[in-house]
Amino acid sequence: MTAVADRSLGPELVRTESIGEADVLVIGLTSADDGPVIAPADAFNDVLDADTRAALVAALRAVGAKGKPEELTRIPAPAGLGVDSVLAVGLGPAEKVDAEQIRKSAGVAGRALTGTGTAVTTLSGLDLGAAAEGFYLGAYQFTAFRSAKSAPKPGDQPVGRVEFLVPDAGFGVEALFRAQAVAEAVATARDFVNTPPNALFPAEFANRAAELAKAAGLQVEILDENELETQGYGGILGVGKGSSRPPRLIRITYAGGDKKVALIGKGITFDTGGISIKPAANMENMTSDMGGAAAVIATTLLAARLSLPVTVTATVPMAENMPSATAQRPGDVLVQYGGTTVEVLNTDAEGRLILADAIVRAGEDEPDYIIDVATLTGAQMVALGTRTPGVMGTDAFRDRVARISQGVGENAWAMPLPTELRADLNSKIADLANVAAHRWGGMLSAALFLKEFVPESVQWAHLDVAGPAYNTGGPFGYIGKGGTGVPVRTLIATLEDIAAE
Repeated sequence: MTAVADRSLGPELVRTESIGEADVLVIGLTSADDGPVIAPADAFNDVLDADTRAALVAALRAVGAKGKPEELTRIPAPAGLGVDSVLAVGLGPAEKVDAEQIRKSAGVAGRALTGTGTAVTTLSGLDLGAAAEGFYLGAYQFTAFRSAKSAPKPGDQPVGRVEFLVPDAGFGVEALFRAQAVAEAVATARDFVNTPPNALFPAEFANRAAELAKAAGLQVEILDENELETQGYGGILGVGKGSSRPPRLIRITYAGGDKKVALIGKGITFDTGGISIKPAANMENMTSDMGGAAAVIATTLLAARLSLPVTVTATVPMAENMPSATAQRPGDVLVQYGGTTVEVLNTDAEGRLILADAIVRAGEDEPDYIIDVATLTGAQMVALGTRTPGVMGTDAFRDRVARISQGVGENAWAMPLPTELRADLNSKIADLANVAAHRWGGMLSAALFLKEFVPESVQWAHLDVAGPAYNTGGPFGYIGKGGTGVPVRTLIATLEDIAAE
């Protein structure tokens, strides 16, 4: 089967000063009271002169285009434009157009260009970086496990090349480089999440991550089940002991600067719930329970690609949570890495057990910041829905990460850690219980559990992405069905913000 490291990349993204040999021209439309308006209005007049703009607007109005957000309208190209057709994508009211709207509109356009060889777009005149991210991620497809019977035919393949019109040869070089690097990192995270669990068990996941990291020149350490036992990683071992596929811990380090950031990602390659088994309905979606690990690995590789002046170490515990004669039981007591004892009341609250080990290990490096990412609780979706990550942690850093996330369009929302919930994690026989005895504030209780393992002097943020990391519905914006790559863009923007301190 095709390895993640061998995935075919998305469309080629290039800058151009002319339409050239493109098949389709993609333009943006804003909405106004008197009809749609081509945006930007004052760019690329050598390509879209006044007569051409007037002809396009007349044709688009004739077929009912309004310029509503993400509305698509395709028409034959006016004579002399040099392309076969024009795809107009709505941006909404001009005063509300921002980078995220451009990203979304480019995403739906990229998906609509399936079967197209080359497209050229004027959306680069609004925000080249956002447009490039949107086109790449909107066109994303995962086909590694399709045989010849269902592999995409030429007319079903993603657009091969997207050209971004620029005013001169020097415009947007850095913006396009960063946008492509970010989009490819998101796609890498999506690929990991979309790979089925029989092909991405802990050892294989660690090996594939190591392969990518070594190719980027990064330091890699992998602990197998014997080393985990010798060194006392009781949480990871406890969760993984029910599976015939033993757990792993991988650490990847990019040494870029004096500031040190620890990234930690939950890597449950499949979650049945263990002895506290989940209902059968929709359990197949638990292939996504390593979405946090995928995002953290992809972000660390991206930090190196962007040469950020900050040191990033990803500490990623990986296990498969299965029920068997060797699985941990409700009522067992684990000794976490570092010595804290935990009574396991529910084996389906396993993510926090492996994260606790990883947080303690990451803390030994004395980082300035710790960010952990996990598809941790169903309660996240109850509280915030399927598209809004929850972020908890030390107040100032939590708010900073939430603000950055909202700025890049991943929209994490700051959540509290109420002190009164902490007592609900007390155990009658151990230092901690892994769950509270009730269902109230489950996302918050999980974060309070993790807080017990975070060094007091470290700024910490915990992102719960249980819903946002995996889209079980239809495509929207630049998000397709399956793995979304959330929160790679939040993480890299946070690292950039730290690097700029």
